[in-house]
Amino acid sequence: MPEPTWQKSSYCSEGDSCIHTASTVEAIHLTESSDPTHSILGTTPHAFAALIHVLKESPTHV
Repeated sequence: MPEPTWQKSSYCSEGDSCIHTASTVEAIHLTESSDPTHSILGTTPHAFAALIHVLKESPTHV
């Protein structure tokens, strides 16, 4: 199995705390660059799309 190709979020500033994503046909992988455990979360593309939809439709909280 090839290593995933990680992409840094376009919302990431120059700091150490950035979300990175990698995708395949079957899964979306997420990791946080400042996480000392280097945990990787995985989900299906359908579930990830639903999350993004909800986040885009939700009012912004400051």
